[in-house]
Amino acid sequence: MADDTASADLTGDDLQTWAALATVLEWLPPALDAPLARDFELTHFEYGILYALADAPERTLRMSVLAGYANSSLSRLSRAVARLERRGWVARRPDPGDGRYTLAVLTEGGHGVYRQATPRHNETVHRLVLDVLTPAQKKQLRVISGRIIRAIRDEGEWLVPDGSKEQP
Repeated sequence: MADDTASADLTGDDLQTWAALATVLEWLPPALDAPLARDFELTHFEYGILYALADAPERTLRMSVLAGYANSSLSRLSRAVARLERRGWVARRPDPGDGRYTLAVLTEGGHGVYRQATPRHNETVHRLVLDVLTPAQKKQLRVISGRIIRAIRDEGEWLVPDGSKEQP
């Protein structure tokens, strides 16, 4: 049987490109977590939950929808929401339209934390990602990220709140 692993080897430019992306994938999450954890006792994942709920109608989403937004299992999401619940930032309740579902609701306290944490999060995103790129590089990053996202998952990419979407 022929060994066809040679065609899958990562070498040269491919290895350098992959190594650079893999480093970003490893280093960026803790760098996003650090200021949120220090100042608000939040992880970036938990901030994302608050963000999604703050942007939702009536600050409420089904847990299953929220899990989809967070690219999370219901189990992981449930543990994170339980931590937010203990702080009084999120509440869960049965969906009155269909009791088989559970709703996550952003409380006033949670909305306040979200509003306080957002400037710090935005500053971190600017410092680590946006401000180090030129406008052309930002557009390239959007296009490249979109292509990778579509290679991973057919249903497409996350839409920004205003509904606009960059098309490569």
